[in-house]
Amino acid sequence: MSLAKSVHLLTETFPAPERYGITAQMRRAAIAIPSNIAEGQARQGTSDFLHFLSRASGSLAELETQLLLSIDLGFCEKPASAHLTDEVNEIQKMIAAIRRKLGGV
Repeated sequence: MSLAKSVHLLTETFPAPERYGITAQMRRAAIAIPSNIAEGQARQGTSDFLHFLSRASGSLAELETQLLLSIDLGFCEKPASAHLTDEVNEIQKMIAAIRRKLGGV
């Protein structure tokens, strides 16, 4: 949820024409990450949880790509978004560890 909040704050500085473009995409991907983890955890079975962890991983990859594109397009500077990249990498590691522990490789 911290990542979603950080993405929301970062995208507030993006150009107005991007409100329905990359800003909306990044916010949607960032919100999908904790939402999928929460939904998967609330399900009855391990296979359901693994499925939603996989979806969260996909959203993380999507967000990482959009963040890199935002930097390339000049919507944000690399130093200003470095903490987000670090947070994405850390969450990827956490999800991978949970998947391994649950036997989902």
